[in-house]
This record gives sequence, C-alpha cells and structure tokens, in this order.
Amino acid sequence: MLKTNQNNKITIAGFFITLFGAILFSTKAIIVKTAFNSIHVDALTLLTLRMVFSLPFYLLAAFLTSNQKGNIRMTRRQWFYVMLLGVFGYYLSSLFDFIGLQYISAGLERLILFLYPTFAVLINVYFFGQKMSGVQKISLLLTYLGIAIAYYGELHIDTSNPHFYLGSFLVFLCAITYSIYIAGSGKIIPHIGSTKFTAFAMLTATAGIFIHFMIGGNIATLKSGANLWYYGLSLAIVATVIPSFLISDGLKRIGASNVAIISAIGPVSTIVQAHYFLGEKIFVEQIIGTVLVIAGVILTTLKRVS
Repeated sequence: MLKTNQNNKITIAGFFITLFGAILFSTKAIIVKTAFNSIHVDALTLLTLRMVFSLPFYLLAAFLTSNQKGNIRMTRRQWFYVMLLGVFGYYLSSLFDFIGLQYISAGLERLILFLYPTFAVLINVYFFGQKMSGVQKISLLLTYLGIAIAYYGELHIDTSNPHFYLGSFLVFLCAITYSIYIAGSGKIIPHIGSTKFTAFAMLTATAGIFIHFMIGGNIATLKSGANLWYYGLSLAIVATVIPSFLISDGLKRIGASNVAIISAIGPVSTIVQAHYFLGEKIFVEQIIGTVLVIAGVILTTLKRVS
C-alpha cells in the first residue's frame, strides 16, 4: 500500500470517494460555461446563487461540528486563519475563476487551475522554509511546460477572442489564491478537523460574496427566469457541497498526498465533458499538455509521500 506521511493508506472506499469528488468538482466549469452560453448571466450573480444554495449545508455542518462531543474550540488566531483562508480559497479564487471562464474554454481553465499544487509547493518553500528537491524541480518544469504547450495550441483555436489573455490571467490568479488555501489548510486542519474547517471557511467566503453582491451586483438579474436558479442550484449541490465534503472525507481516509494524485483525473474529466457538452475541440497540444501537467503534479505529490 502507498503510504502518506500521516501513515494513511489508499482504501477502496477512500479511493472512490475521492475520485467521485474530483469528477464532481470538474463539472463546475461545464455548468458555468453552459449558463454563460444559454442565459447570459454575469459571473457575480451566478457565484452568489451558488453560495445561496450552498449556505444551508455549511450552516448545518458548522452547527453539528460545533455541538458534537469532543468539539475543539478554536482560538482567536485559528478563527483568524480560517476566515482568511476562506476569503482566499472560495471568495477570491471563485470570483477570479467565474470571471475568467467568461473568456476561455473550460478545458484550458481546468489545466491552468490545476497548477495550484505546484504553487502550494512554492509557498511551502519560500514561506515555510521547506527545501525543494530535484524531483520537485523536474515536476515543476513538466507542469509549466505542459501548460505552455496547451496554451500555444489554444491560441490557434481561440484566435478571435479579444479577452483571452485576461481570462487566462484571472484563472491563473484563481490557482494562486486556491494554493494559499490548500497550503494553509494543511497547517490548521490537523488541529480543528476537516469538516469544521471546511464549514467555517465556506461560511466566511459566502459572507464575502454576499457583501460583494450587495455592493456591486444587479438584483434585477435574479428575476431573469427559473433556468438561472437551476444553474445556481446545480453549482451548489453537484459542484460545490457534495464534492467539498467528499474530498474532506477523502483527506481523512487516505491523506492529502493520495487525494492530490487521484484528483489528477480532474483536468481529463473537464476536457472530456467540455468536448461532449460544450462542443470544445480536443487537439494534440491539449492532450500533450494535459499529460505533462498531470505527470508534474503526481511527481510533486509522490515526493511528499516518500
């Protein structure tokens, strides 16, 4: 059995829970792109609806974990870090991601977003004093080479898009902010638990999104029809609530390194779904780039396992 540094093993249940969670997460870009194409909704409204429907589940999780036997009360510093990570992980990153998806394909979005494990490595190196090994350097090279190849191919496919670079940059920012969330969560989850952390981080992000919508959103768009609410509900249940708790359970069962390896299915799942549901082309550079990116991420993760 492959062991993580927490002595977690890959179990059958842990494997399939994580795999299913990763695939459900990959549907997010498909739902968002479909909504943009069919009802012409703006990113902030769609993101707000996603969190409206997600809110009851995270409130319930927060209530249950805070009232269960053996509940660990968080210190002020822990509260601060949970809220800060919630802002970075699901407010800023989701906002950058949704806006970026207006301008680039779902397949490219998932590839750029999948850079976050390599960014987490760099954060650990430069902010937490960890040393970068030769294997990690090779993995970073493979990952960024893969993105460059896929990006080059996308440039020849999406030649008429005036906002291509803006969309790419916003998703790139999404990957950076999400990597901050991942790196930080690895430090605090062992102290307060994965479910409690997820619930309160998501509640903080939800508060940020609601405040943003009240300041800069258009309430009139919420009356644009039932389809808008359907997409918001789908994003909340299928692509947010269920996979977030599945991945959290996977982290508990098999460890972060094994979860990262299994989650490599995400870009492949998105590309295949985008081809069949959105009509996006699959091209040679995309395939080569995807293979290199996944190989780089797995190498990065395997180094943590050893």
